[in-house]
Amino acid sequence: MAKRSKQYRAAVDKIEEGRLYGPKAAFKLLKDIDTANYDATVECTFRLGIDPRKADQMVRGAVGLPHGIGKSVRVAVVASGDKVTEATEAGADHAGGDEIVEQLSDGSLIDQIDSVIATPDMMGKLGRLGKTLGPRGLMPNPKSGTVTMDVGKAVSEIKAGRVEYRSDRNGNVHAILGKSSFSLEQLTDNYMALFEEIVRQRPSATKGRYMRTASISTSASPSVPLDPSRARDLLDDEDS
Repeated sequence: MAKRSKQYRAAVDKIEEGRLYGPKAAFKLLKDIDTANYDATVECTFRLGIDPRKADQMVRGAVGLPHGIGKSVRVAVVASGDKVTEATEAGADHAGGDEIVEQLSDGSLIDQIDSVIATPDMMGKLGRLGKTLGPRGLMPNPKSGTVTMDVGKAVSEIKAGRVEYRSDRNGNVHAILGKSSFSLEQLTDNYMALFEEIVRQRPSATKGRYMRTASISTSASPSVPLDPSRARDLLDDEDS
């Protein structure tokens, strides 16, 4: 295990052992213990009571965060005809048909994009790129709204701050919430939007407690545990 810095260990000591924080109190503490000398990305992790081995218990989708994620999202659209123009006018960074598929295939475009949108008729050509796009979270999927004929709307929503999420093999969901420079209210609003979306996506096949744990962190901070049963925008003094 990597040796933690003195500054990181001091941050850990500020987190009360055994305490589950309400949203605003958690974000207030996170801002206090974040040791980054840059505007760090704030992430959230939920551990869900699902069986990740079963396809009918996968949790996957996308949600628009009210305050965005604080960074420019680069979008590529695979389409043809008028849909290419529609995507470009909506702000797509790259849009086209076979030429975009080829650039995704040879890897020349992979590091220049954060999301891929495709019209249904182009998915046959993208299907063979599953091993390339899948591990990077770039394969378009109807559940996340990235396989659609309404490419203009999809591009606009992603550019405005829509984030995709997907449960991993351990039943965890990871997602970006914004930047450490966001206000407490902005971070709390984004957290609640994500929380409520994942609760809505609970698979009918799950049994027992669904939302097991929740935590937030930055790339330079330890995790702050939240109370997953607290689903309201609580004031700091109410969290005491």
